Formats: sequence, C-alpha cells, structure tokens
Amino acid sequence: MAQQNAADIGLIGLAVMGQNLALNAADHGYSVAVFNRTTSVTDEWIEKIKTHEPSASRIIPTHDLRQLVASLKRPRKVIILVKAGAAVDAVVKQLLEAGIEKDDIVVDCGNSLWTDTIRREKEYASRCKFFGSGVSGGEVGARFGASMMPGGDPASWKHLQSIWEAVAAKVDVKTGKPLEDYAPGKPVQGGVPCTTYLGPDGAGHYVKMIHNGIEYIDMQLICEAYTLLGNLLGLKADELAKVFAHWNEGDLDSYLIQITADILQQHDPKHKNEFLVDYVLDAAGQKGTGKWTGVNALDMGIPANSIAEAVFARCLSALKDERVQASKQLKGPQTQTYSGNRDELINAVRQALYCSKICAYAQGFQLMREAQNEYKWKLNFAQIAAIWRGGCIIRARFLQKITDAYTRDSELVNLLLDPYFNEQISKGQAAWRQVVSLAAVNGIAAPAFMSALAYYDGYRSARLPANLLQAQRDYFGAHTYERTDEPRGHFFHMDWPEAGRPQVLVTKPAK
Repeated sequence: MAQQNAADIGLIGLAVMGQNLALNAADHGYSVAVFNRTTSVTDEWIEKIKTHEPSASRIIPTHDLRQLVASLKRPRKVIILVKAGAAVDAVVKQLLEAGIEKDDIVVDCGNSLWTDTIRREKEYASRCKFFGSGVSGGEVGARFGASMMPGGDPASWKHLQSIWEAVAAKVDVKTGKPLEDYAPGKPVQGGVPCTTYLGPDGAGHYVKMIHNGIEYIDMQLICEAYTLLGNLLGLKADELAKVFAHWNEGDLDSYLIQITADILQQHDPKHKNEFLVDYVLDAAGQKGTGKWTGVNALDMGIPANSIAEAVFARCLSALKDERVQASKQLKGPQTQTYSGNRDELINAVRQALYCSKICAYAQGFQLMREAQNEYKWKLNFAQIAAIWRGGCIIRARFLQKITDAYTRDSELVNLLLDPYFNEQISKGQAAWRQVVSLAAVNGIAAPAFMSALAYYDGYRSARLPANLLQAQRDYFGAHTYERTDEPRGHFFHMDWPEAGRPQVLVTKPAK
C-alpha cells in the first residue's frame, strides 16, 4: 500500500519506456509511484523486478490515480508516458479529477506534437503546470541514461532539474564522449548530463521532433552507403560489417554506425551460414515524427529537403508489392561491378556519407533557427548539440563539432558556413559527386545522397533559375516579381496579354 506524500515522482504508463525510466530514477535514489491502466501489468512487473533489480524497493505500485496522487510529495511531479495524442489529454483530465492541483507538475514525456504541448500548457494553466519533455535513447537510454529535452514553465523546471540531470546520459567533461559503464543499481558517476532547459511551452518537444527528423535522414544515408557498396563492389554483409566498424573509429563514430556494423555481422537463426539482414523485409515503418519535421519545414519555408526525402524513402519502401511488380516492367541500367580500386571507392562512399550528414544536420538546425523566431524561443544550439552527444539515437562524435561551431558563433546562420564544416565539404565533395554519379549511372536509388548534394549546390548558388519560375508565376497569376537592378521590396508586374507588354511598379516599401 502506497504511503501518503512518500514518493518523489509519479509515473503513468508501464510499457517498456515507462518501466525503464522508473528503474533509472530509482537507481538514482528517487522513490517512484507507478500506475498502469491495466493493473495486472503493474503487479506482474513489480513481482518480476523484485528478484533482479537492486532498486526495486523504491518502486511503489498504485492501482488507481487517486492513490498515485495521494502518494506524492508536493509539489507533485507526474510523468506521463502514453501514446501521443488524445490519450495524453485523457490522462491529464483523469489526474485533475484525482486531485492534481494548480502547483503540481504534469510532464508529458511522450513523442507529442509540439503544438499540442503549447495548447495543453495554456488549456490546463489554471489547474496544473503542464510541461513537455522529449526523451531519446530507446529502452536502453530510458534505463541507463537518455537524452532529455525539457521545455515548459521555467519555475517548474527548477523542481524537475535534479531528476532530469540524474536520469540523463552522461558524457565525459573533456572529450564529450558518452560514459557507458552502467549496470542495474549502479548509475554512471560524474560527467556532464545530457539535458538542459530548452525554452518555454513546446520547445522541448519541438527539439525532440527535429532530433527524430535528423534520425530519419541519418539512417537513410547509412542504408544508401550500405546498398552502394553492396551493389558496386559485391560486398557481403560480414564484409560490410567490417567497413562500418572501421568507419566507427573515425569521424563517423556514432551509435547508428556502431549498431549497423553489429547488425550486418549477425547470422540468420534459420539459415546458419547466411546473414539476418538479407532476410529482413525491405519495408520500413515510421511513427510520424519524421513526417512532422518535413511538414513543418514546408510550413516554415525552410529547405529541409533531405529530411523530407528520408521520409519519402520509407514511404516508397512500404510499397513492397507495387515495387515487385514494377521491377518486372520498368527497366534501367544494369548495375556494373566497380572496376576501380576497391578501397578508394569505400573511402569515397565514406566521404559522401559525411558530407551528406553535414548537410542533413545543417537543415535540421536551420529549421530550429526559424522555429525560434516563429515561437519566440531562444534556443541554444551549442547546448542542443551537446545534449545529443549521449543517450539519444543520433549520438555521435560529430555532434561535438556542432557544439564547437555554435560556441564559436552563436548566431551562425548555417552549419555549412562554419570553417570546420566548410573545410570538410571541400575535402570530400569530389568523392561525394563521384558516388552520386555512380549511383545514377548504375540505377541505384540514393535519394538522400542526391538531395543532400542538391541542397549544397543550391545553397552555394548566388543565382538560381527561380527568376524564370517567378516570371512564370507573374505570367499566369500576376504574382509580381522583383528586379535585380532595383532595391529589394520593389515589386513589378508585366501586363503580358497587352500589346507592348507594359511593366508596372505594383508596390514598394514605405519610407
């Protein structure tokens, strides 16, 4: 039976993430009252952890929300880990009915849409402190240290900060590398926590969405490197595993490269001399956060084309049956085994991957830069990159370079303009172009590599063919145009149907 005012934190939702986050907090000395809608889930889990979790005694089971609320110290702090959307509102309303009060803090740690978090904070303001926090790292991160992305009322953050810093992943003070000597009941000691207050209302969930959008493109780029090397060099899964393991020792050192190397060397349980990856169906799933990033980029008018392309690549992969039929009718070039130096091509693909990755992250940070203007936030991009160095899915050595870039210039307009990233693109772009050309000539789909290169070439162009496009818009829709020999803000219209086609100054800025 839960004692009144005994627990430091409440947690609702005992799926894998909820279970692991509760144990993580308990490992750090916090008492956690837990609740799940299906009470048998709670009881079975409590019985299970008693035998092998050193911190199980700090987990307090409750069987209804009134019991959970009564068990919490004031101001009450309740973490919600349920499916994003209507379920979050339903739980908040149930908590209000169960006794949550104005000064109590309700934290949504799910993958909620940031605009929902903004709306909820306003809607519940008179009855509780609603707070949003992204959590990245999957079940292992939740258990032993995640990247925590909090956003909401600054006064609420003061009550949550010590908890978030405790359960967050830690990185080495000097190197920025994740500290991973964790074990149940023995949390990582020292290091810098991978969490920081990001801003008001929906800032935390927005940054988490961008993280996930970048995760989509990061994964797609790795998959394209895999298929290019497999098709052009005929490398088998175990040979590719060695390539990725080697890459993980250099600039591409990251969690996603690490797990790719591990996946590729895994033998198939059914076919002992073959590899699991070759039997995994090529139809990718998605939960929506990548799509949200692409839609938001369109809404904001920011060219995050590579992130959007990664989402479309998953959509195309899901059309498995259609693709099988199309493969029998639609013809392209025959893929030719690369006749040049094997190691040189492997290095070229590595450079193409790194250059594309730089562009992908540049798009994500450019999108956050615009969002802070839209929502009146003040995002610290150096800190955002820093809290992604450990715990989260995109954790990588590369992120320290982004932290360094924004530390040098907090007003940096685009990562491509930072001296380090500019130099890396200069070094790698010949190889990048070679790889994209090989993909096109051999009929190998590489949309992420190609869109990243198109973004780079477009961004570095002082003049694009949009001059013709704007003239077309003026022709059929009288949408006006600006002139290169007139000040910006002076808009003209050509009266295209009229004889002599007179040009008219339509608007100009007020003095």
